[in-house]
Amino acid sequence: METMSANYEDRDTLFNFVVKEGNGVKGLIDSGISCVPQPFVQPLSERIATPNGQTCEAVQPIDISQLDGPCHTEVAKQIVEAAETLGFFQVVNHGVSVELLELLKMSAHEFFEQPPENKAVYLKEVSPSKLVKYGTSFVPEKEKAIEWKDYVSMLYTNDDEALQHWPLQCREVALDFLKSSMAMVKRIVEVLVEDVGVILEEERMNSLMGTKMVNMNYYPTCPSPELTIGVGRHSDMGMLTVLLQDGIGGLYVKVDNGDWLEIPPLNGALVINVGDTLQILSNGKYKSAEHRVRTTNIGSRVSVPIFTAPNPSEKIGPLPEVVERDGVARYKEVLFQDYMNNFFSQPHDGKKSLDFARAD
Repeated sequence: METMSANYEDRDTLFNFVVKEGNGVKGLIDSGISCVPQPFVQPLSERIATPNGQTCEAVQPIDISQLDGPCHTEVAKQIVEAAETLGFFQVVNHGVSVELLELLKMSAHEFFEQPPENKAVYLKEVSPSKLVKYGTSFVPEKEKAIEWKDYVSMLYTNDDEALQHWPLQCREVALDFLKSSMAMVKRIVEVLVEDVGVILEEERMNSLMGTKMVNMNYYPTCPSPELTIGVGRHSDMGMLTVLLQDGIGGLYVKVDNGDWLEIPPLNGALVINVGDTLQILSNGKYKSAEHRVRTTNIGSRVSVPIFTAPNPSEKIGPLPEVVERDGVARYKEVLFQDYMNNFFSQPHDGKKSLDFARAD
């Protein structure tokens, strides 16, 4: 470990310690810093004002178990309306046990609280598996200011590979989470596409949800939360994201008038949000939610998202039935691999990545 005398105000020194050597933001805090180093200080335009207590309608969770029952129409309507307006909603009775949700949060803490050298083995350049990647921020080498977040991402191929390659601390619970939430995710997608009059055959559905990844995010306690961000403004690139957040809070979604509203933590609930792919397929009817995460000084926050996205070889574009009804295609057809490459090539900047697929 570097000593306290290291100059973390110097971007190269900090970058080497935090990103390249894999100490992460956690290692920085553990080294005893008492103020935020300059490379993490966000420009004023990106800073998040101290919480003003504005929370949003996503407070009212949707009881997803009511789908296909007597209240199906009503619940389907709630899902459709949330996807059309906010792009975010919370669900309860989702089929993932509360015990598993608690274990997930505990194992996230367990992974990140290991000594840095145990996590650094999963740095992209050296990771023993192409399925597992540990790092800090989003694309720190290109960012004006680094995001205050360490993460580990686990790509799913099949159960055996997950249990063999994913980190020991979290492989079983992360795989259980993925498997126990997939039926719900597929059902939500079905409800959304049915509302635009489309029924996807199973093979197409599986291709559109063929990329599955479980991440664990760790936002260490921050000495000056008002100077930093946990995750910058962005939308997710895939179909739907399922998110477990702990009780600390800090997830914000942008609404039409430009305000940011907090998606408050609800014990036992999962957060669902629409990704760019679904916005493209629906020709803009469903909105991929622009969201961001603030940091906090009350404790270290963890969250566990599941990302579902198309296979890289899949072409994505507005569904023909929707284009016919709308009379115009708002997006062009793109190869998902190309969309993904563009998405990961630049720092977070709101929904700019969607421009890649906009019709000329």
